[in-house]
Amino acid sequence: MRVIVLNDFSGDPDGYFQLVHQLLSPSAEVRAVIGTHLKPNDPFDNSNVTAQNAQRNAQELVTLMGMKGKFPVLAGSNVGLTNTYTPTESEATDFIIKEALRTDTKLPLYVVSGAGLTDVASALLKRPEIAKKFTLVWIGGSEYEGINLPPNHSTPEYNLGISVAAAQVVFNQSEVMIWQVPRNAYRQVLMSHAELTTRVKSQGKLGQFLAQKIEGVMELTQRFDLHIGETYIQGDNPLVLLTALQSSFEADPSSSLYRIVAAPQITDKGTYKANPSGRKIRVYDQLDTRLLLEDFYAKLQLISKYINVYENDFKTNFSRFCAFYNYYSCYSSTLFQRCSESRVVEKGTGEHS
Repeated sequence: MRVIVLNDFSGDPDGYFQLVHQLLSPSAEVRAVIGTHLKPNDPFDNSNVTAQNAQRNAQELVTLMGMKGKFPVLAGSNVGLTNTYTPTESEATDFIIKEALRTDTKLPLYVVSGAGLTDVASALLKRPEIAKKFTLVWIGGSEYEGINLPPNHSTPEYNLGISVAAAQVVFNQSEVMIWQVPRNAYRQVLMSHAELTTRVKSQGKLGQFLAQKIEGVMELTQRFDLHIGETYIQGDNPLVLLTALQSSFEADPSSSLYRIVAAPQITDKGTYKANPSGRKIRVYDQLDTRLLLEDFYAKLQLISKYINVYENDFKTNFSRFCAFYNYYSCYSSTLFQRCSESRVVEKGTGEHS
């Protein structure tokens, strides 16, 4: 499979964990990493160039992993959509369009986003026909009817609120296949501080880099007498679970539970409005957090073994890690190529077969 990663890497540091996990998963070919914007005056980054800052931060991590130059690291738009018919312009949007329109591969394309949807919506506005060319896996949106809301919840949900107009384009106007991981699902991915210390921070330079990002948030909140407890929500890692960690046969995220619903209309307030005639989308309710977290810890431990042997040459470490995974990676690529050749979209279901 092919994957385009979008995330607000100048915001909540859970995006770093998702990016590392994605890059250490050989069954998914990362075609590009895109830094996306935050809401104006976001406490994580209150500048007016949050997408450019996200690009810089992502490039720092990619370089640390010895992968600089293997795929483009791009900046999306620094601002959200102002309406539902005018796209923003960015090289990120153009890349999404170009990759979706490729005819030289049959590998399925997943556009995975742990942030707002500005750049995806802009691509769909510019070239609506690409909607049938990829699956959007999105971390965002509030709970659906029948699911309890968390205490002191925000409306709209954080990622949807980054650009409500963009969500309206994607849900209300486009025909793109959506696999949605709403707030009640992504909040299930809890990493304890003890796990962060013993299973992340202990794993060489890369683990220390990741742990320091979370510890920085903990220290910042304590200055304002806010205590976030001893867990942190790694809410973006489901993007890896639902793509790279699909089942070997009849490829699908088979260990996580979802339901098929008619895509709701997104209102101007960022809430759902029932739309029985809407196209069918997946909404994930229960995630396989065991597979998600244990796979992340295991891959981090594997790469750290090479870091420890070749302390000053991360690029060599990563090359040796990839060589270790070479057979598995080739097997996975062949498997997904074979599966993609037989996949079709069933009319009226929005599902792969």
